[in-house]
Amino acid sequence: MATASLLPADTLPLPRGCTFEPEDWAILARYWYPVALERELGEKPIGTKLLDQPIVIYRAGDAVVVAPDICPHRGVPLSMGTQQEGGVACAYHGLTFGKAGRCVHVPAHPARDIPDRMHLRAYPSAIRYGLIWVSLDPEADESAIPPMPHWDEAEFQQITCPSTDIMGFAGRQVEGFLDVAHFAFVHTDTFADPDNAQVPHYLPKRTADGFEAEYWSTVGNYPRGAGKVDDDFKWLRHFRCHLPFVATLEIHFPGADRLVIMNAASPVSARHTRMFAPIARNFDTDGAVQDVYDFNQRVFDEDKALVEAQMPENLPLDPMEEAHIPADMSSMAYRRGLKALGLSRFFTV
Repeated sequence: MATASLLPADTLPLPRGCTFEPEDWAILARYWYPVALERELGEKPIGTKLLDQPIVIYRAGDAVVVAPDICPHRGVPLSMGTQQEGGVACAYHGLTFGKAGRCVHVPAHPARDIPDRMHLRAYPSAIRYGLIWVSLDPEADESAIPPMPHWDEAEFQQITCPSTDIMGFAGRQVEGFLDVAHFAFVHTDTFADPDNAQVPHYLPKRTADGFEAEYWSTVGNYPRGAGKVDDDFKWLRHFRCHLPFVATLEIHFPGADRLVIMNAASPVSARHTRMFAPIARNFDTDGAVQDVYDFNQRVFDEDKALVEAQMPENLPLDPMEEAHIPADMSSMAYRRGLKALGLSRFFTV
């Protein structure tokens, strides 16, 4: 199984108050995560966190810059600053930071050379699926950003749902997305049938960066009361998991209709996940996008309630720590994949 590049031990110091085990943090920091919707970036910089690391996101001309959220001059968060045409200006002394995080203006000394220590250490970043992705690994290659099936195909509509904050661990959230046995108990108000709980046999297959599974069942995916097909119609749900915290689900509707949803769980901290969900579909493409937002938010909220209540908070990677049933094949493949990356128990306490 392919892994991301190793980080030099002294390249990325642990964030203050890190909630992850140091060894686990160093592994997770190699990967790409979405941190914001592209459309959210406008009149002011965005301040957020990734793996406990405070980051600022701002525009510098036509470039998007992601960097530590701290001015190297006197330590004020740059997310408190103002968006300028060429970058972000610090709220304390007006130092302006532009492309690649370079300090381009010091108002108190406009004619003097700017020392190297005034520049920010910008992180690798890219825009995919309407999202701003970032890696804390300075050597990260954007080709490692997980793929989204059908996103770039002309007949597919691209929809990027608002993000959802979950006060739980990213691994628990992703495992729930991959779970096929919970539909009849968790999603009965949105799409599932409470009388159709049986899980047919399926078998995950390993891939270069995770696994995939094709799951056939008679559980429909139309909103409750909205669509109707023959009761014996077999729905195909094609899951693709990209370790550590991204998965896509391609649903084969009747005919050639397809819907793909990406579940990208961004670990703000070990106990706080921001879930991003781009969607691509080749039907109802003239429908109201807000209706898609609203329906999927209802589905996300159904899952969120369970993830936030699960104990233990972390995702046990030792198979002896929890009981399992045959329907858990994807869950077990996911946990084995995380363990193979070298991850342990994630949390510091």
